[in-house]
Amino acid sequence: MTWKRVATAAVLIPFVVGLVVFCSTAWVALALALVVVLALFEYFSLGDAIGHRAYRFWTVFCALLLVYVQWFAAVEPNYRLAGGLELHRQLGRLGEGVSSADGVFFLFVLGVAALTLWTKRPLVEALPAAGISASALLLVAFPLTFAVRLHGLRQEGPRVLLFALVITWVGDTVAYFVGRALGQHPMAPHLSPKKTWEGTVASFAGSLLVAILFARWLSAPLPQLLGMAAAGNVAGQAGDLLESAYKRSAGVKDSGGLLPGHGGVLDRIDALILAIPVVWYYWVLIYSPGN
Repeated sequence: MTWKRVATAAVLIPFVVGLVVFCSTAWVALALALVVVLALFEYFSLGDAIGHRAYRFWTVFCALLLVYVQWFAAVEPNYRLAGGLELHRQLGRLGEGVSSADGVFFLFVLGVAALTLWTKRPLVEALPAAGISASALLLVAFPLTFAVRLHGLRQEGPRVLLFALVITWVGDTVAYFVGRALGQHPMAPHLSPKKTWEGTVASFAGSLLVAILFARWLSAPLPQLLGMAAAGNVAGQAGDLLESAYKRSAGVKDSGGLLPGHGGVLDRIDALILAIPVVWYYWVLIYSPGN
């Protein structure tokens, strides 16, 4: 299992790093859209396991709209500056129509209302379907879309997104190997029996080390980077446990089998679901470059 885990990471990590560093925010948004769709269908399968059938395609449509909204928010100043092209004007009008996540969420609510009232599903499924659909959008899709906002930050966006990814990857990797080698004290046995306090502490230390290494590539002072790494690591470990709770609820070990050694896509990105938005809000609210 370990060699499969390492081999999968060796293939995926260089691809993701290359995408983040060398590609535009539009390409990052497209790649994220694919990841979100795959993760959502795995989440829907968890719901199916306990008899909660989501409004799958409506939820996926709204999730993709959230990705678009985040991309538009990231690049909209560039479109204003470009001016003159009809495509830019049309995109501008569309962006103003659903200019923030609340517009998408309201559209989602209207759609769920329509599906509940006019589909032929048994009424006993109405509440579970609305619940699993809403939780998929709120707990999986929406937090992940902040990767687009991070990448779209002026000047340092790709490096800040890479920072969020690396503190999570290193934290996960260190926790896995230290926990296997030295772990003696279970952290949350009712959620994830293999997670230990030793692995948790090692994960936290690994993320702080990443912050020290990134100090030469980011403009933020080292204390801010350490704070951002600490907050991101704690959020990432919480996201990992949260997904374990979902799987426990559904009675499954992995969310899927797409990634050898890792399980499903949701298993691979669970920590990022909370780590990425925490890094975003830390960067714009606490560090606040330019203020």
